[in-house]
Amino acid sequence: MLRVYYGNMPGAIFNTSVYFKNAYEDSWITDPVAKEMILDIDKSTVLGSAVIDSPVLGKIAPTSLSGGVKTLILMRNEREKVFNASTCGDNCAKWILKLAEDEDLTINLRHLMNFGNKAFDICILNTNQIVHSMKELVPIAGLYV
Repeated sequence: MLRVYYGNMPGAIFNTSVYFKNAYEDSWITDPVAKEMILDIDKSTVLGSAVIDSPVLGKIAPTSLSGGVKTLILMRNEREKVFNASTCGDNCAKWILKLAEDEDLTINLRHLMNFGNKAFDICILNTNQIVHSMKELVPIAGLYV
Protein backbone atom coordinates (compact mmCIF):
# COMPACT_ATOMS: atom_id res chain seq x y z
CA MET A 1 0.00 0.00 0.00
CA LEU A 2 1.10 3.55 -0.66
CA ARG A 3 1.57 5.59 2.48
CA VAL A 4 1.80 9.38 2.10
CA TYR A 5 2.86 11.99 4.62
CA TYR A 6 1.92 15.52 3.55
CA GLY A 7 4.04 18.54 4.49
CA ASN A 8 7.43 18.73 6.15
CA MET A 9 8.41 15.24 7.29
CA PRO A 10 11.40 14.88 9.59
CA GLY A 11 13.78 12.24 8.26
CA ALA A 12 12.53 12.36 4.67
CA ILE A 13 15.19 12.86 2.01
CA PHE A 14 14.32 16.22 0.51
CA ASN A 15 17.01 16.72 -2.15
CA THR A 16 16.60 13.50 -4.10
CA SER A 17 18.87 14.62 -6.94
CA VAL A 18 21.91 15.02 -4.69
CA TYR A 19 21.09 11.78 -2.89
CA PHE A 20 20.75 9.92 -6.21
CA LYS A 21 24.07 11.28 -7.50
CA ASN A 22 25.88 9.87 -4.47
CA ALA A 23 23.95 6.63 -3.93
CA TYR A 24 22.76 5.09 -7.20
CA GLU A 25 24.25 1.85 -8.47
CA ASP A 26 24.74 0.90 -12.11
CA SER A 27 22.41 -2.10 -11.74
CA TRP A 28 19.54 0.23 -10.83
CA ILE A 29 19.66 1.81 -14.29
CA THR A 30 19.63 -1.45 -16.26
CA ASP A 31 16.80 -2.94 -14.19
CA PRO A 32 13.85 -3.66 -16.55
CA VAL A 33 11.39 -1.60 -14.47
CA ALA A 34 13.80 1.35 -14.36
CA LYS A 35 14.26 1.14 -18.13
CA GLU A 36 10.49 1.23 -18.55
CA MET A 37 10.14 4.23 -16.21
CA ILE A 38 12.94 6.10 -18.00
CA LEU A 39 11.34 5.47 -21.39
CA ASP A 40 7.87 6.47 -20.17
CA ILE A 41 8.76 9.57 -18.15
CA ASP A 42 11.85 10.94 -19.90
CA LYS A 43 11.23 9.39 -23.34
CA SER A 44 14.82 8.13 -23.16
CA THR A 45 16.38 4.74 -23.85
CA VAL A 46 18.89 3.05 -21.59
CA LEU A 47 21.89 1.96 -23.67
CA GLY A 48 23.92 0.74 -20.70
CA SER A 49 24.47 1.36 -17.02
CA ALA A 50 26.25 4.66 -17.69
CA VAL A 51 24.65 5.89 -20.95
CA ILE A 52 21.08 6.90 -21.71
CA ASP A 53 19.91 8.18 -25.09
CA SER A 54 17.72 11.26 -24.63
CA PRO A 55 15.83 12.66 -27.63
CA VAL A 56 16.43 16.16 -26.26
CA LEU A 57 19.89 16.00 -24.67
CA GLY A 58 21.58 13.25 -26.67
CA LYS A 59 23.75 10.75 -24.76
CA ILE A 60 23.53 11.46 -21.02
CA ALA A 61 24.67 9.97 -17.74
CA PRO A 62 22.10 8.65 -15.25
CA THR A 63 22.66 11.74 -13.09
CA SER A 64 21.17 13.84 -15.91
CA LEU A 65 17.80 12.08 -15.83
CA SER A 66 14.78 14.08 -14.68
CA GLY A 67 14.22 14.56 -10.98
CA GLY A 68 11.05 12.48 -11.21
CA VAL A 69 12.74 9.42 -12.71
CA LYS A 70 15.64 9.63 -10.27
CA THR A 71 13.20 9.74 -7.36
CA LEU A 72 11.22 6.78 -8.72
CA ILE A 73 14.43 4.76 -9.08
CA LEU A 74 15.35 5.62 -5.48
CA MET A 75 11.89 4.58 -4.27
CA ARG A 76 12.26 1.25 -6.05
CA ASN A 77 15.70 0.48 -4.68
CA GLU A 78 15.82 2.01 -1.20
CA ARG A 79 12.46 1.06 0.32
CA GLU A 80 13.61 1.69 3.88
CA LYS A 81 14.01 5.42 3.17
CA VAL A 82 11.34 8.06 2.61
CA PHE A 83 11.82 10.34 -0.38
CA ASN A 84 10.34 13.71 -1.29
CA ALA A 85 7.98 12.75 -4.11
CA SER A 86 7.26 16.41 -4.85
CA THR A 87 10.28 16.20 -7.15
CA CYS A 88 7.98 14.09 -9.33
CA GLY A 89 5.37 15.40 -11.71
CA ASP A 90 1.88 13.95 -12.00
CA ASN A 91 3.23 11.73 -14.82
CA CYS A 92 5.05 9.77 -12.10
CA ALA A 93 1.90 9.10 -10.03
CA LYS A 94 1.00 5.87 -11.84
CA TRP A 95 4.54 4.57 -11.22
CA ILE A 96 4.37 5.45 -7.54
CA LEU A 97 1.11 3.51 -7.25
CA LYS A 98 2.64 0.61 -9.18
CA LEU A 99 5.72 0.51 -6.92
CA ALA A 100 3.39 0.29 -3.92
CA GLU A 101 1.33 -2.62 -5.30
CA ASP A 102 3.49 -5.48 -4.05
CA GLU A 103 5.29 -3.85 -1.14
CA ASP A 104 4.43 -0.93 1.15
CA LEU A 105 5.94 2.36 0.03
CA THR A 106 6.09 5.51 2.14
CA ILE A 107 6.61 8.87 0.45
CA ASN A 108 6.59 12.53 1.46
CA LEU A 109 4.54 14.98 -0.59
CA ARG A 110 4.59 18.75 -0.26
CA HIS A 111 2.04 19.34 -2.98
CA LEU A 112 -1.20 17.77 -4.16
CA MET A 113 -0.26 15.05 -6.65
CA ASN A 114 -2.94 13.87 -9.07
CA PHE A 115 -3.20 10.08 -8.75
CA GLY A 116 -5.81 9.88 -11.50
CA ASN A 117 -9.42 8.78 -11.85
CA LYS A 118 -9.00 5.07 -11.13
CA ALA A 119 -9.58 3.67 -7.64
CA PHE A 120 -6.51 3.33 -5.42
CA ASP A 121 -5.59 2.65 -1.81
CA ILE A 122 -3.54 5.36 -0.12
CA CYS A 123 -3.00 5.70 3.60
CA ILE A 124 -2.58 9.34 4.58
CA LEU A 125 -0.18 9.14 7.50
CA ASN A 126 -1.05 12.60 8.85
CA THR A 127 -4.52 11.33 9.82
CA ASN A 128 -4.09 7.55 9.44
CA GLN A 129 -7.00 7.51 6.96
CA ILE A 130 -7.20 5.29 3.91
CA VAL A 131 -8.59 6.95 0.80
CA HIS A 132 -9.64 5.38 -2.50
CA SER A 133 -10.11 8.32 -4.87
CA MET A 134 -8.98 11.86 -5.54
CA LYS A 135 -12.36 13.05 -4.26
CA GLU A 136 -11.53 11.51 -0.87
CA LEU A 137 -7.86 12.50 -0.93
CA VAL A 138 -8.07 16.21 -1.83
CA PRO A 139 -9.91 17.53 1.27
CA ILE A 140 -7.52 15.76 3.63
CA ALA A 141 -4.31 16.55 1.75
CA GLY A 142 -5.44 20.15 1.38
CA LEU A 143 -5.18 20.58 5.15
CA TYR A 144 -1.43 19.93 5.03
CA VAL A 145 -0.17 21.40 1.74
